[in-house]
Amino acid sequence: MNMLASDLVPLTLAVNGAPVARMVAPRTTLADFLRAELELTATHVGCEMGACGACLVLLDGVPVHSCLVFAVQAEGQKVETVEGLVARGALARLQAAFHERNALQCGFCTPGMLVNAFALLERGGVPEREEIRDAISGNYCRCTGYEAIVDAIEAAARQAAAESADAEGAR
Repeated sequence: MNMLASDLVPLTLAVNGAPVARMVAPRTTLADFLRAELELTATHVGCEMGACGACLVLLDGVPVHSCLVFAVQAEGQKVETVEGLVARGALARLQAAFHERNALQCGFCTPGMLVNAFALLERGGVPEREEIRDAISGNYCRCTGYEAIVDAIEAAARQAAAESADAEGAR
């Protein structure tokens, strides 16, 4: 179906810290907008029902399933994708822990997993393993069996806590 220019609506938001203004079809999902319009393809589209977590992004700092959000619903908000988190170095510790503990295999779920893990660790402290499992319960992974992922998130949290304690001790 071809869209006429009159069928489009304006959208202004910030994506990975950069202002974005486009005309979009009202029914375009945020996932499709990020992938097709902005070529941010690490936001994966899996189930398109909000069950798998492959499409997770941060919307004003909160993880959301971008397949369930229309792009126009993000009007005026800040969207951060895994590409944005990587570019600003926010995922370095998590990425290293995932690599060291073999917590990624095919990699399809990894961007959503990293977004969710990042949001969890932003709360501070070292979450209990059960809290980690609960936090990633909306992310479906066919490959790892989750234990390596939980190990990696816990290791990244412990490393962050140790570095924070060292920094406090140095003051």
